[in-house]
Amino acid sequence: MQRDANGDIWVFGYGSLMWNPGFPHAEAVPAVLRGYHRAFCLYSHYYRGTRERPGLVLGLDRGGVCRGKVFRITAGDAEGALHYLIDREMRGEDVYLLRWRDVAMVDRRVTAACFVVNRKHKDYAGRLAPDRVAEIVGGAVGQTGTNRDYLLNTVQHLDEIGVRDMNLHTVRDLLLSAQPVQPNSV
Repeated sequence: MQRDANGDIWVFGYGSLMWNPGFPHAEAVPAVLRGYHRAFCLYSHYYRGTRERPGLVLGLDRGGVCRGKVFRITAGDAEGALHYLIDREMRGEDVYLLRWRDVAMVDRRVTAACFVVNRKHKDYAGRLAPDRVAEIVGGAVGQTGTNRDYLLNTVQHLDEIGVRDMNLHTVRDLLLSAQPVQPNSV
């Protein structure tokens, strides 16, 4: 664990952690991580899909820049929060790799825990075309809900912090345009 001068730790969120962190935190601030980008690059057989119909979840993949939120967890909560995150993100597998990376906020830089995709994991989907991502996301449901809601919540929270992620917005637009129009009820 890499602690700051106060003994606190920082965690970078780029997907569901932005809108559902699940751990106590003292700050949640927009931040930038360089060297990685957010991508629907992991098949999900539990949270957002099943073995029969896998969904997709976001991962931090190599290259580019990712804008998200960084959370400060106080020293007293750090160990418990990190254990919670490892259990939540890893689920006993090495689908993500915990890496400590520098992230930038408007007024400072910190070293934060980042869950980076493990490209060697069997569930690594690689780079998928936006229409294929929309197709998978549009029909998958897992233990924590629909894959569609996961995408829509992530885009909404990116919008709230002023981030336009072209890939996610494109997938959202494809997904929404594919939805059947409901007739007006009388």
